Amino acid sequence: MLLRALPDLAAWTAYFRDAEIPVLPSTVSTLEALRAAEDQVDAHTLAPLLGGDPLMSLKLLIHAARARPAHFSGSTETVTAALVFLGISPFFRAFDTLVSTEALLHEHPDALEGLAGVLRRAGRAATFSLGFAVHRMDTDAPVLHEAALIHDFAELLLWCHAPALAAQIRALQRQDPSLRSAAAQRQVLNVTLCELEQSLMRAWRLPEILIRVTDDAHADQPQVRNVMLAIRLARHTEQGWDNPAVPDDIAHIAALLHMSEAAAWELVRELDA
Repeated sequence: MLLRALPDLAAWTAYFRDAEIPVLPSTVSTLEALRAAEDQVDAHTLAPLLGGDPLMSLKLLIHAARARPAHFSGSTETVTAALVFLGISPFFRAFDTLVSTEALLHEHPDALEGLAGVLRRAGRAATFSLGFAVHRMDTDAPVLHEAALIHDFAELLLWCHAPALAAQIRALQRQDPSLRSAAAQRQVLNVTLCELEQSLMRAWRLPEILIRVTDDAHADQPQVRNVMLAIRLARHTEQGWDNPAVPDDIAHIAALLHMSEAAAWELVRELDA
């Protein structure tokens, strides 16, 4: 476990670029159960079983990116596309040994709790993002779902490999609710998690569309706003819908989707039901 912050973005990127990415215990058990019957499994049946795990999704996307030839013109930006590209048998061979989050953090129950909170938020953000994209009739809706699901992967990895630092960030924000996430992260880590995510995605050579739509610096683009607002709403409603930031989120969502604020409220509550 990493106990002290690294000095800069380059050091953090180097640390996490080859770090172990654990997966949820349910993913481990699912793959073990399916391994013996892999001839009866295809990408479209396997993808939904893996797609609810942001860590496994990330792990698969990284592996596909590393296996992708330099001049490959196909798609590997979603779990389904990555499985189609790899093939089912090569997939099972590549992931024959998986470390679960519970095995990694069995001596750190607070870290498991922190990780669970981020996982819940990621799942809700992915649901919001897909719902917004479908309403906009965006043909990249599955990619926007994937982007929202893995958007906070650096925070997940921090809870896995540096839980004391992740807890320190959480404590700062609880002490001062007005403290922005980026400021708390920079104070503890010397970088922001958004900076680290973008750096790692480029180091891993993830598909360019995933890098672009998860980059909040390009919030002028509708697809980026789609993902960003889904993440923001999921974060602001973690503890309920009475967060004072939620009405602003709804106003921005209504503008993105070209609907009234009342209709936007109805949509997001339906998506979260």
